[in-house]
Amino acid sequence: MQHSVDCLVRVLESYRGRDKVIRTLCYGSQLVGGILSRKAVTDASSHNLGKSLMLFSTQLSQCRMVLRLFDDLSMLAYSTSYGFGAKEKDGMVRWISVLTNVADQLYYPCEHVAWAADAQLVRVKSDRWWLISTVLWGTSLLLGILRSLRVLKLLKKELRKRDKDGIKCHCQIHGQMQAELLSILGCMTDLSNAIHWMPQGFLWAGRFPPWLVGLMGTISSLVGLIKMKETVISDGCCSK
Repeated sequence: MQHSVDCLVRVLESYRGRDKVIRTLCYGSQLVGGILSRKAVTDASSHNLGKSLMLFSTQLSQCRMVLRLFDDLSMLAYSTSYGFGAKEKDGMVRWISVLTNVADQLYYPCEHVAWAADAQLVRVKSDRWWLISTVLWGTSLLLGILRSLRVLKLLKKELRKRDKDGIKCHCQIHGQMQAELLSILGCMTDLSNAIHWMPQGFLWAGRFPPWLVGLMGTISSLVGLIKMKETVISDGCCSK
């Protein structure tokens, strides 16, 4: 019990870990709140609780958005350090990663402008900037799926090569493959929400009820938490 509490404290002390926890609570509250809000006719108390959870989810979402105002420099530092991916062995993975970094880098200032417009700090219409930021987010997610699929293909080749050479330790490769599969799941659930927030008429835009948005977001958030945990575990996997 104490070990679990200590792990949670360490996660909450880091910015990325805290963001993942807040994100999970945000979408989890929307999921439960959306379900309870549907009981308006039969159960007034459940409806009120659902409404409170939805408001709580909105506040957590606003909290994350404000914190992202300070992410530009860290994203720029990452993009600069990655550059054109000279260390990547596969050209397709390299260029997909570069394009992903570009989409992510452009996403932040666009979201900042949209946020500032909603807060009436700048005199522009926020709708256009929200659309641009959503398109950039969706593009980044789609590129992330393509990158993971490519990495999975390369890992399968590496696994077959090791089998042929008689190398027994596959722990690291299997761990990497599981991580890529989790990334695909997380990106796909987030992409479904990104499409939902596009203008109506585009695929299933605007058709998700609040609980389904919460479900998709909760799944992707849990994937992020699992990957954080698996990264720590996999560090010593093949050393035993």
